[in-house]
Amino acid sequence: MTTAVRLLEPRGVSAIAAVLAGAGAALAFPPFGFLVGLLGYGVLMSLLDAADPNRPLRSAFWRGWLAGAVFFLISTWWISEAFFVDAEAHAWQAPFAIAFLAGGLGLFWGLAGLVYRALKPKGPLRVLVFAGVFCLVEWLRGHVLTGFPWDLAGESWRAGTPVSQLAALVGAYGLGWITVAISAAPVLLLDEGDRRLRFGAAAVAALTLAGAYAYGAARLAAAAPIPATAPVVRVVQADIDEEPDYSQARLQQIVDRYVRLTAQPAARTPDIVIWPEGAIPAAANDYLAEGSWTRAAIEGALRPGQSLMVGAYRVAGPPDAPIFFNTLLALREEPGGLRLTGRYDKFRLVPFGEYLPLARVLKPLGINKLVNVSDGFTPGPPPRPIAPEGMPRVQPLICYESLFPGFTRAGARAGGRPSWIVNVSDDAWFGRTYGPLQHLNLASYRAIEEGLPIVRATPTGVSAVIDAYGRIRPGAKLNHGEIGNIDSPLPGALAPTPYTRIGEMIFCAFLIVSLLCAMIGRICLRQA
Repeated sequence: MTTAVRLLEPRGVSAIAAVLAGAGAALAFPPFGFLVGLLGYGVLMSLLDAADPNRPLRSAFWRGWLAGAVFFLISTWWISEAFFVDAEAHAWQAPFAIAFLAGGLGLFWGLAGLVYRALKPKGPLRVLVFAGVFCLVEWLRGHVLTGFPWDLAGESWRAGTPVSQLAALVGAYGLGWITVAISAAPVLLLDEGDRRLRFGAAAVAALTLAGAYAYGAARLAAAAPIPATAPVVRVVQADIDEEPDYSQARLQQIVDRYVRLTAQPAARTPDIVIWPEGAIPAAANDYLAEGSWTRAAIEGALRPGQSLMVGAYRVAGPPDAPIFFNTLLALREEPGGLRLTGRYDKFRLVPFGEYLPLARVLKPLGINKLVNVSDGFTPGPPPRPIAPEGMPRVQPLICYESLFPGFTRAGARAGGRPSWIVNVSDDAWFGRTYGPLQHLNLASYRAIEEGLPIVRATPTGVSAVIDAYGRIRPGAKLNHGEIGNIDSPLPGALAPTPYTRIGEMIFCAFLIVSLLCAMIGRICLRQA
């Protein structure tokens, strides 16, 4: 029995340790950056090793679930802010939604605990078994039903820092395996048995971390400057809060603010102007209709040859059976006025936000989606880049889609590799919480994985121009509550990264290593 197991045997101590393990892992993420909290993964592994021997699987499940529920409570509580936009209709749902979300996602951690304990790994190799089981379940969390890959373990490192650069090789899931293994390794120092083996394994983990820093630092040092011929993008952040309804006067104010910011003079006229998701709270069919005052205002703000990318919702289908899409439109100002040059319809919709799962069951209970659009949005076709006239080929990511590793890679297989990524998002739903700050960090990992810059536009912050290494360009960021523009040359794309070329193959290799370690452990256990 190891020292760590003896320390965690009392039931009350184990519960407290599970809470601390989940909280520590959650606080490692930006904006907190409490990286010591990553040791929570080692605490969780020890908790599973110390599970009640009379009912080990049940005990391991509940310990994993408790740690996971705390992790997701800290990581996602800010979602409750969305229910207070229309407080009269939805506020009562907020505590139930958070409890359901944290408790439901905690089941994944519980499953990881159960599987790990069922394998009964022993010795230093159990660190790799734990990393494999935990990260396989993380992958499931990102894919089951619609998937919710928020705060994957590998994304604990602030995007743009040296360790985060490993995502270009192994992706966020592969970096999670490395992160969890390194974070759990210090527990080995408390084991009993061969001292050289225990300290040797911990030393390997330390050297791996040092190697990750060295690789990332070298990669960042090799970054090339942006060429002078790069197109200039203007990101417009109007600081418009989400509201349950909009009067005609309020609509006028919103349009006026966007067109005023768009028309502001600059040392170099922007080639591309980007407005966020849901910038204008009306159907694009209406505010872009020929002869409308809104279309005239937008045309007046743009110069000939400029392109506007705007997140909007549009209506399709017959009048008696309309279909609604969450869309990114690309428009170009020409002598005759605006012309549509590209369109992307959101593929991955937010459950309970943009559509209601199990609507027949939940609607009679008074539960409805947050977006007040008919029966909800319809998903568009699978992702692929668009190539609007006058701008480089681009992969749009609308809000939630920026959480998914491999999303842009999948689009590139269908429509060719883009030169950049545009991420329009409506983080105004989440107020001045740290949810939008974490969303910025997670979205930045897509830049590292793909070797592509990202231009991110939100109505209330945080908007930014991010290079292909996941770094925010100096002076190219607007924080919460700021009104203004970001004018920046578009950072260049890198050559396709290993992750772009082979996807999750290295992560799969890591899982095979974990499986082999589990098999070796079982063989050694039988021979003991």
